[in-house]
Amino acid sequence: MSPNHQKASAFSKYGATANQKKILINDYCGHPFQVELSRELALRGHDVLHVFSADDKTPKGDLIRGDADPSTFMVEGVSLGKPIQKYNLLQRRRQERAYGELICRRIDVFRPSVVIGSNNPLEAQNKIGNHCRRRSIPFIYWLQDVHSEAIKSILSQRSAIGGALIGNWYEWMEKHALRNANHIVAIADNFIPRLESWKISKSKVSIVENWAPKNKIIVSPSRNAWRRTQGLADKKVALYTGTIGFKHNPNLLLSAAEAFVSESDIQIVVVSEGKFAKQLEKEAVRRKLNNLTVLPFQPFESYSEVLASGDVLIAMIEPDAASYSVPSKILSYLCSGRPIVLAAERRNLAATILDRCGGGLVVEPQDTQSFISAIRYFLCHEFERQVAGTLGRQYADKMFDVGLIAARFESLIQQACSSQ
Repeated sequence: MSPNHQKASAFSKYGATANQKKILINDYCGHPFQVELSRELALRGHDVLHVFSADDKTPKGDLIRGDADPSTFMVEGVSLGKPIQKYNLLQRRRQERAYGELICRRIDVFRPSVVIGSNNPLEAQNKIGNHCRRRSIPFIYWLQDVHSEAIKSILSQRSAIGGALIGNWYEWMEKHALRNANHIVAIADNFIPRLESWKISKSKVSIVENWAPKNKIIVSPSRNAWRRTQGLADKKVALYTGTIGFKHNPNLLLSAAEAFVSESDIQIVVVSEGKFAKQLEKEAVRRKLNNLTVLPFQPFESYSEVLASGDVLIAMIEPDAASYSVPSKILSYLCSGRPIVLAAERRNLAATILDRCGGGLVVEPQDTQSFISAIRYFLCHEFERQVAGTLGRQYADKMFDVGLIAARFESLIQQACSSQ
């Protein structure tokens, strides 16, 4: 009997040996650090299937299986065959439910010991959690955002009554999915009061802060091939990369471009896609802001050079989003060794991390002038740029140890499987 066959025969119908597990990690967004965890767990001897949405247009991690990857690691993009209708509520709901059904089918084929769900829309997450419950498969809810609060906040801007009704429905769904999960991994202590108000025991929740793959997002020269290709070689660059949605304020980017428009050596560069990125590009043309460049998402293999091309890296999150979302792009920024300017409330974990490590400056999310002044400060002070960038990378080197993080997840997985 071959070693692979012996290994395969060790797995029961919905489980593995006591030490080795069949783990399905479903990260809807396909972000870099979740797939790094999958690879690390596979290196530790677990059979890992990493599944993500191939239709969701967000910055992706290293989602291609390479020759150096262990045989126990698999990665698959799941597609509905059509773009996600993010701004059509009914069509989006149907697509999210359909995505959940596809994941449930994949669960039945792979037959994992445990499923970890991250970043899934509530319709999909609820469906996957219910499916695991029916199959007696432990389900770990990896809580990245409080989705129902975001839905309430966004829809209430259109209709107070409609926002409340729909928001309450999704709040019930989110409570249901969280209560039914075998365990919850939350990314910040900020989520604990909300969970306790939903009658979810603190003993069911573990805090594991997000991280970034420091071994793949490396400190690179600022004068690199990507920067030259984009015509930025002779520019000072303030760079934003990542999604732009309802919880972000693109007007800050426009205001920054307007503030520097007369300084021909400064360029605001935005690497993003979607409705708001297109609107930003159109508005820059309308206002004749030639110093604002909007580029599409770049391949992950170019990510280190993209970040290195920013003399300062910028991010923002709206005040009403501070309690339910943490901009994980900050963690990738830290790995790059570049200074960061973040417009966010101090209670947000990303702001806390920057204050903790000294990797940049935090300004109030609606203080446009302070945002611009912070960008100018780093652009004009090379020594301060280097200090903040170095401190940020030192924090990443200390805190983003995927080996320790994977060991923590192994313990939580064993706990969830034992309690099933």
